[in-house]
Amino acid sequence: MTVTQDQPLTYAKMRGVVSFFSALLKGKKVGFSDLLHKVVSSQQLCQNLDSQKILRRKSKMRKEDKKCPVSLEDTTNTETSLMKPSDFDYLKMIGRGSFGKVLLAKHREQGGYYAVKVLQKQTIVKRQEQRHVMAERSVLLKGLQHPFLVGLHFSFQTPSILYFVLDYVNGGELFYHLQREGSFPESRAAFYAAEMAMALGYLHSLDIVYRDLKPENILLDSEGHVKLTDFGLCKEGVAIGGIMHTFCGTPEYLAPEVLQGHPYSPAVDWWGLGTVLFEMLYGLPPFYSHSKAEMFENKLHAPLRLWSGASQAACSLLVGLLERDVTKRLGASSDLVAIQGHVFFASINWDDLLARKVTPPFIPNVIGPCDISHIDPEFTLQPVPASMNERCQASGASEVFPGFSFMNPAEYMATQRDS
Repeated sequence: MTVTQDQPLTYAKMRGVVSFFSALLKGKKVGFSDLLHKVVSSQQLCQNLDSQKILRRKSKMRKEDKKCPVSLEDTTNTETSLMKPSDFDYLKMIGRGSFGKVLLAKHREQGGYYAVKVLQKQTIVKRQEQRHVMAERSVLLKGLQHPFLVGLHFSFQTPSILYFVLDYVNGGELFYHLQREGSFPESRAAFYAAEMAMALGYLHSLDIVYRDLKPENILLDSEGHVKLTDFGLCKEGVAIGGIMHTFCGTPEYLAPEVLQGHPYSPAVDWWGLGTVLFEMLYGLPPFYSHSKAEMFENKLHAPLRLWSGASQAACSLLVGLLERDVTKRLGASSDLVAIQGHVFFASINWDDLLARKVTPPFIPNVIGPCDISHIDPEFTLQPVPASMNERCQASGASEVFPGFSFMNPAEYMATQRDS
């Protein structure tokens, strides 16, 4: 469950957080109470800080002349999209979020399978999240060619709904596999951490901070490689050394500087990597407690406990990534280069890794492009709303989501060949 705050404090919001902060304040240290009072007084509140227990968390254009060359600009800035909702058959529910659903869909003409993220405009506007939605679209466009980021094929809108048509990555969430196996061998955890690091480093090279690394947002493809998804909390225009102020993220994975309400840097992503690596090795995030008050207290003050079973190199990396002092955190100054140079990754050939030439240590048992066996049945057993297969048409430009429509140039060429 993700939290974010970009809106003015309202009475309704205050009612929703009073009981939460009251629980935190009871019986806690004075210093922690002062911190929470500071967070409340500065309006650094979240939409909803109630998260489930960690091991039960819900997974969670215009048509151009065929002879004209197609550029990215040709396909990103038009609202006369060639795609529309009725171009797809919606087969299964595969996820659910704050603003809508994710569905497995098949293109009626081309036959490809996609994950279609369907967002309700009314909900987005009500929560004043338009900027985050458009930021997600922008990040998806910039990450089209990276092997460890989910790709965007189309985006379009109707008067009431936004559609992101994404890669269908059907090897399962990292969270799904951790639930089943408890933890991973160190070599497997190192492989996933290395691919995550390359994805984060690439985003940082584009001045993008991810801000929500967690097992639910890390997918495995059918070959066993990592794919990061869900870019709704990304922040653009933040270079290494730059700062942000928005209180956002997921409680178990929040960096301490974010929790304290301090300005923070892209180094929050390296804290996130350390948290996920710790969970892969030990089965739970560091500093975890069923009590959020205790978990936050631990994150701010308790020593990092490294249990037996991990190598000296793994412990060294965890200590470097989970450093509270941002100036000393591994990756804070030299970013990905510092991560790649750590002894924990000594066996990794980074060029081969980027080229997907390194064989993954685990290959999901996926029997076809529409396999849903690694998707949480909580979603797949739900019926697809009948309205999804109604033959509604895409709309033109929207005042609140202008420039939303997009067609991947490769997909554009395919439609031209088929026409």
